[in-house]
Amino acid sequence: MSTDFDALARPEIRALTPYASARALADSAGILLNANENPFPSPGDPGLGLNRYPDPQPAALIGRLADLYDVDPERLLVTRGSDEGIDLLVRTFCAPGDAVLIVPPCFGMYALSARVQGARVVEAPLVERGNRFDAPGDLVERARDCKLAFLCSPNNPTGNVLKPEVITSVCSALSGRGLVVVDEAYVEFQSGASATTLQHGHPNLVVLRTLSKAHALAGCRLGAVIADPAVIGLVKRIIAPYPLPTPTVEAALTALTPDALATQAERVALLNAEKARLVEALETIGGIQAMWPGEANFVLVRVADAAALVDEAATAGIRLRNQSAQRGLDNCVRITVGTHDENRALIEFLENRAA
Repeated sequence: MSTDFDALARPEIRALTPYASARALADSAGILLNANENPFPSPGDPGLGLNRYPDPQPAALIGRLADLYDVDPERLLVTRGSDEGIDLLVRTFCAPGDAVLIVPPCFGMYALSARVQGARVVEAPLVERGNRFDAPGDLVERARDCKLAFLCSPNNPTGNVLKPEVITSVCSALSGRGLVVVDEAYVEFQSGASATTLQHGHPNLVVLRTLSKAHALAGCRLGAVIADPAVIGLVKRIIAPYPLPTPTVEAALTALTPDALATQAERVALLNAEKARLVEALETIGGIQAMWPGEANFVLVRVADAAALVDEAATAGIRLRNQSAQRGLDNCVRITVGTHDENRALIEFLENRAA
């Protein structure tokens, strides 16, 4: 099964000549007189050589991420968080009037990026079934005429995980016609495998990953697009010359050492255990009308008045996220799993509020 990804991309993208930065044309060895850099390190430089431009796609970082995600390095592009990956895909493949599928309630950047590009947003709302949300039965039909289909799994803010057969059915429907983008920002917290395991049979499947959540590097803004090398090549045409600051790369490399990954795994297990304790407590607290535990590092609940709960929690020094503006989530609040002490403070606040 092959796809002509050039034909899917905007003609303007196919026609342009990508900008070639000095660092892309030559490595950083020797006497560097090719990039108009200041030869003197800044007094504020902690020894990282910040007077020099960074490698646009650092080989060492891509190598470690490729090992972590079990993919070939040529299938991976590093970006400024998943947000940039979303924006680059929309700008590469969507012209004004093209359709982009979203499955609300979901991360708001999919629709925003599409609308900024002038694309038409098609919604296939999740279906509420007890304590979980499922993909709608007509998902494939709604996706069929779309250039991009964004699927978030585990989904933010509902936490539901899409079954592999749901993902592959959309991929098959868009084969040769569009891309399916699975955002896996929270995949480390779920029990099943990554959608990257489905890419071999579905070349139009793109997976987004990030170090923001499980790897605790939200402030570094580092994500990855994992896709067919032809898709990566097209997206590279419009990515910024130097997307990743040197401190971001250094922090990521440190976070991807064996010792750091072992610590990360322990902390994910700890957060999952804390989440189980939080869910157990929420089940006994009055005023919680519904709850969706999901498979991420948060819990979604419905209460009588979401705005009041969020305001009262803020007064008590606890920040929660009102999700009422999302489709189908009237009076819903998203609660991030914190440390043991933070979760205990939240539980005590909710218990006192309900008393």
